[in-house]
Amino acid sequence: MEPMELELISRETIKPSTPTPPHLKIYPLSFIDHIVFRNYIPSLFFYKPHDQTSKILIDLKKSLSQVLSRYYPFAGRLRDQLSIECNDQGVSFLVASIKGINLSTILHNPIEASLNPLFPDELQWKVMDPSESIVAIQINCFPCGGIAISVCMCHKVADAATLFNFVNDWATINRKKEKELLVLLPFPSLDGGVSLFPQEDLPIYPEAVFGKDKTVCRRFVFQASKIESLKAIVSSHALQNPTRVEVVTAWIYKRAVSALGLTFKTTSLRIAVNLRKRMVPPLPDTCVGNMVWFFFVLNPRETELHELVSKMKEGLLEFCDVFVKKFGGNNKDMSFISECLKQATTTTSDSEPCKDEKEKQSLFIYASWCRFPMYEADFGWGKPIWVTTSGFPVRNGIVLMDTRDGKGIEAVVSMEEEDMARFERDVELLQFASLNPNRETC
Repeated sequence: MEPMELELISRETIKPSTPTPPHLKIYPLSFIDHIVFRNYIPSLFFYKPHDQTSKILIDLKKSLSQVLSRYYPFAGRLRDQLSIECNDQGVSFLVASIKGINLSTILHNPIEASLNPLFPDELQWKVMDPSESIVAIQINCFPCGGIAISVCMCHKVADAATLFNFVNDWATINRKKEKELLVLLPFPSLDGGVSLFPQEDLPIYPEAVFGKDKTVCRRFVFQASKIESLKAIVSSHALQNPTRVEVVTAWIYKRAVSALGLTFKTTSLRIAVNLRKRMVPPLPDTCVGNMVWFFFVLNPRETELHELVSKMKEGLLEFCDVFVKKFGGNNKDMSFISECLKQATTTTSDSEPCKDEKEKQSLFIYASWCRFPMYEADFGWGKPIWVTTSGFPVRNGIVLMDTRDGKGIEAVVSMEEEDMARFERDVELLQFASLNPNRETC
């Protein structure tokens, strides 16, 4: 690949188009938000070439200012661990010119070295200082006319679903422009999280420690046909309706345990769950904040693919029966919530020290961003041709994302370098997954 040069053209702060009213100046965070780390969640949207870059930049800044009036807490600053001061200080907006390579070069071979500079100040997964912008954006302009838009959003105030909703609303405003059409755009549900998950008299726990492991990232793409083959393997054992995410999660887990020389006895799964559709009644998709908790598949004795999927289904059913009911609604249990928060903030390592190295516990951490509307972000020049995130400093961390057709899955996997060297060469894994394929064709 030719060397890529990035020239920063401008750096601005974009503020809401209308001031935040005085009675909304303090935005409370939920009991889930209050323990979440302050790292930036990174996202990166690639768009086909066009020839009106200067006008596009003017429009993007104007529409960003408008969407910030709807998401006014994002233009504020963290006040403390429990709230945001909605002072309209704005968000960082950077514009960069890419030289030396075209968009197609990156799409043909999207490696971290070429993706990392496309994020604002390379903030991906880094810890946000309380005085810094909650959202940071960089518009990357390629010589061919292609554009890559990166958005980094503080995880403390938002999960991935919130991030993609924000980008979609920004894109809709930019695309429609006419004020009468904007009236039809639903407002985000800013009070959904804090109304259901209020901090109230719960203890204030420290923020959960985010990983600082030295990892490398690889992207594995499971095409729809390969996922159907994995589903068929599971279904042949009378396990009905396995999902795309379940079979891909189980397959990566199964092959990683084998490739890394681990055992299921000492290797568990932690799976994140989007609470929006699990609550009774369900919350709207537009709910802002961290609507996520997790469950564990602890040291499964079963090792076959269908058995692992079965364990995952059992874990999710138990989670919905216990956690969902006790987190909100008529059966809300504050002592249970307090204990969950305490446990979440005292688990600081994925491998607990053990005298016997063979008994050392390992953990794989999964999050699925599948079904989030990331490929709907049309700013007026077409939908993105590829959406991705950055590798993150958590050993054995996996994020699953939809491919462009909505049927395949791209797994962004982070491991220690020696482990990745074994995992990425696993023959059985690669029977169903492609390592870093050309993004113009998948």
